[in-house]
Amino acid sequence: MHTLSRKIAAALFVLTGLFSIYFIVAAVQLTQLYQQEIQQKLNVTLADHIAEDIPLLADGSANQEALKELFHTLMIVNPSIELYLVDSQGSILAFNAPPGQVRVEQIELGYVREFLNQTTALPIQGTDPRNPERLKAFSAAPVYENQQLAGYLYIVLGGENYDTVAEMIQDSYILRLLFWMGLTAFALSMCAGLLSFNWLTRRIRQMSMGVEKFNISGFKSEISLPNWRKEAIGDEIDEMGITIEKMSKVIVEQFHRLRQSDVTRREMIANISHDLRTPLTSMQGYLETLQIKKDELSAGEQDKYLELAINHSKRLGLLIADLFELARLESPDSKTYIEQFSLAELAQDVIQKFELKTAQKHIQVLCDITDHPPLVNGDIAMIERVLENLIENAVKFSDDGGTIRIIIAAGGGGVTVKVVDTGIGIAADEIPNLFQRFYCVDKSRSDGLTSNGLGLAIAYRILQLHDSTINVESVPGKGSSFSFSLPIAT
Repeated sequence: MHTLSRKIAAALFVLTGLFSIYFIVAAVQLTQLYQQEIQQKLNVTLADHIAEDIPLLADGSANQEALKELFHTLMIVNPSIELYLVDSQGSILAFNAPPGQVRVEQIELGYVREFLNQTTALPIQGTDPRNPERLKAFSAAPVYENQQLAGYLYIVLGGENYDTVAEMIQDSYILRLLFWMGLTAFALSMCAGLLSFNWLTRRIRQMSMGVEKFNISGFKSEISLPNWRKEAIGDEIDEMGITIEKMSKVIVEQFHRLRQSDVTRREMIANISHDLRTPLTSMQGYLETLQIKKDELSAGEQDKYLELAINHSKRLGLLIADLFELARLESPDSKTYIEQFSLAELAQDVIQKFELKTAQKHIQVLCDITDHPPLVNGDIAMIERVLENLIENAVKFSDDGGTIRIIIAAGGGGVTVKVVDTGIGIAADEIPNLFQRFYCVDKSRSDGLTSNGLGLAIAYRILQLHDSTINVESVPGKGSSFSFSLPIAT
């Protein structure tokens, strides 16, 4: 009884059984009433005819000779009826039933008056002298003597026949047929109901098995419901199955991402530890050397050690600053302060910050800016950081004597910035991972160049906050192109 189909089958059995019992009982009761109605309608004047033609009373007493003849005649013509002669108070004076079977001495005259006045639709039931607990259809007529009401002729139609339902069904072919029809209808409805419920719940069982397999697999394999109705005309169960398939796909993807995130988190912790430990260890080593050998070192060597320690402390400070900035940008409370500004002017300002670095590597920086590009909407401080990170990467990974081109052009409802370099390039399999925290390109391809791997992650997150993204194109050995767009100010 733990499955839905069995519960539905049990409910169907109970309901069908109750309805079948109700149908049979109601049919039998209505048949009884209908039979009594027909009997009463056919014999409604029977008592009148007998009372008119036969002197039932003589000197206030029952006319035994006439009654004896009447009882004999009726037993031959219709033995199922019972005659009772009662006085004006309802006391029974004579009857045609065997001695000892009449259990009352008086009948209720209210039923008789109701019948004679015809104030109620037939059948009208009255007292059964043989069984006071029952009411039966009857015919009645007043009996007069010397033109005075002296009593009533009370005829019970049907006598003791059909006193019980079992007797009635046993004696009636129609009722037996009706009874077996009810049982057959119950059996057929049960079979049809079980088959239909089994067919209707097959999809629920299929979904249940799919979910169970999904659970056993540890949410690693998607739920597949073969031969499932996919079109729009499906019912609610079809829609539920499609939704379950989609949900399982999302759950599998989320679990995969969580596992990947856990791997990335472990790698990130290792990378952070390494990137923090390296400058810190170097700085500590130089300072300890100065402390131990300060009397043995010349002033120039001391200055050199101090300069190296300061450089490592700056590197450490920049790494910590980038970590804090990325954490702030990834916080749900991170906000952008949107204003209108010129991307071309901002790019020119950022390029000037790298004049010294580009001059040291003899890198040529070219600006390709369309005439008077429109203003854009954005957080100018954040977009400045994006440009700084992209240009810094271009300078870092470009060979001496290389070229960096900054292209700014309007089109498609926005202004696009593209930073193109002639550096070492990026392999195609590296591009999807560029914007992960602490990710660095393969060192065997970068000629020993290093990066903390946070610059592009910061740029990517800033553009996410601006509903934009970074597009990357690269050819190993020939250079890379990073581009993004901002909407035109209105």
